[in-house]
Amino acid sequence: MAQQTGELVEFRPRTSLVARLVVVVVIAITVLLIWISNLYLTERFTQETRSRAELRMALYAGNISSELQRTSVVPLLLSRDPTLISALNSGDYAATSQRLISIRDEIDVAGLMLLDGDGRTVAATDRRAIGTHHRNLAYYVEALRSDGTVFTTQKQESGGLVFSHSRRLQSGNQGIGVIVVEVDLARLEQQWAFAGEAIMVTDSEGIVILSSEPKWRYQPIDQALADTTAPSAIERALQATADWLQTPAEAFLQGSAILRLDGKIGFQGWRLTYFTTFANVRERVNGVLALEIMGFAILVALVFYILSRRAVQQSNLFQRESIELRALNERLQQEIEEREKVERHLEVAEQSLAQSSKLAALGEMSAAVSHELNQPLAAMKTYLAGARLLLQRHRPDEALSSFQRIDDLIGRMAAITRQLKSYARKGGDDLVPVDLREALNAAMAMMEPQLNQMEVRITQSIPREPVIVRGDQLRLEQVIVNLLRNALDAMKTLKERQLDILMSAGEMAKLSVRDNGSGIDDLDQLFEPFYTTKKPGDGVGLGLAISSGIVTDLGGRLIARNSSTGGAVFEIQLPIVNEQTEAAE
Repeated sequence: MAQQTGELVEFRPRTSLVARLVVVVVIAITVLLIWISNLYLTERFTQETRSRAELRMALYAGNISSELQRTSVVPLLLSRDPTLISALNSGDYAATSQRLISIRDEIDVAGLMLLDGDGRTVAATDRRAIGTHHRNLAYYVEALRSDGTVFTTQKQESGGLVFSHSRRLQSGNQGIGVIVVEVDLARLEQQWAFAGEAIMVTDSEGIVILSSEPKWRYQPIDQALADTTAPSAIERALQATADWLQTPAEAFLQGSAILRLDGKIGFQGWRLTYFTTFANVRERVNGVLALEIMGFAILVALVFYILSRRAVQQSNLFQRESIELRALNERLQQEIEEREKVERHLEVAEQSLAQSSKLAALGEMSAAVSHELNQPLAAMKTYLAGARLLLQRHRPDEALSSFQRIDDLIGRMAAITRQLKSYARKGGDDLVPVDLREALNAAMAMMEPQLNQMEVRITQSIPREPVIVRGDQLRLEQVIVNLLRNALDAMKTLKERQLDILMSAGEMAKLSVRDNGSGIDDLDQLFEPFYTTKKPGDGVGLGLAISSGIVTDLGGRLIARNSSTGGAVFEIQLPIVNEQTEAAE
């Protein structure tokens, strides 16, 4: 019994050692196979992802090229349309717009415009464009100079781009107009955004002109990708992966990488850049690896069961852990699906917000145009009434003077529509020396009918010598007219109205307009856009905001305060231009 017990004691260590060696060998084989499987499957699935990405990129590039080629034929066909040529020759455009609308519906383009020899829109699918002038725009100028169809890109005031083909229409050997066909590439951007794709198209200079991410537009491609404000899903992946081209996508040990593909579109040097992720590679590889791990886990459990009864308990414990791991994976998958739903809802909300912003900007611009054109229109109405009275009294010479003033006001209205852009962007016009006295006289002449009608007592203190400032006389007149108009509105309910105009010249040129109204209640918000104390219909609160912006652009400032004797005082301060300043410049 002693020997048997000794042999049994000797056998158990040997059995335990063999079991340990078997376990070590099985684990080593498992790790090696998992590592080899990981490398092989990662390479295989990565190549499949790359092939699919190349196919999709070629498809997107083909869509863009196909759309451009399809629409490039339209100007050639329309330039030979006898109806359009006849309308340009005869000047009868009554049915031309309707014909363009029917053509647009047939060929599916964004829009059509017919321009006459002077660059004026005589027919268009968008009737709001009829009457607008395009004489200085690229698609009109280049079409007149070329014998074929030209393609141009025009940036809109709203920030978008308009792609168009244009071609000259001829009668005999003489050009009589231009047909413009707008290409709708924006719908391709919408398709990319709805599909969750990250795509950008750059022109020959490397500037992004089309993109699934709106904030990438109008920037060089490197600068667009470097912008980290409010990152999108693709940008977060870019930040998490330092180099997606040189570093291989390791699906088991690392996070998902980004694949970038560049290709030519074959149109004016345009290039398409396409981004996709290797996230699906990781999911597929991990799925196979999980099966392998599960198989080797079962094998280890069987080995432990055969070699030792205790291995059965360890195997059961390992199986329970595997079940928990699968449950955890399922919960993670559910969380991923919920997050994807939230991201899709967020994209819809962002698109709705972008549309609301566009409508708000359109409303602001309409309000600004209405406010700024109201003053010249009121003056024109007064001059027309005076001219009618003079003609009834057989005084045509004096009536001609009123008509000349109306013509000047029409010119001012055209200038005002151009000046409204200064509220959205700075600069743009060359500044010249202007006598501030002349600007004041012109503004007083415009406001003369209102001043006489309201019986305002005016006192002026104006220097005899010129007060020269650097600026734009039309914009200075606009500011002074706004100040005079506000002063008249402040004194509207008074019986005795007093208006004091003071001008001085020192280091700064100063022009003060003081009324005897009720004064200003809130000086802090006075120059804020759309702030007004007037009743609805009397004003929209843009006059002082635009005036302040104009004076600031001219290097000065507009100050408002309440007078100690009652009423409000508005003071324009502008730098004086002297001989030394001119010589230094």
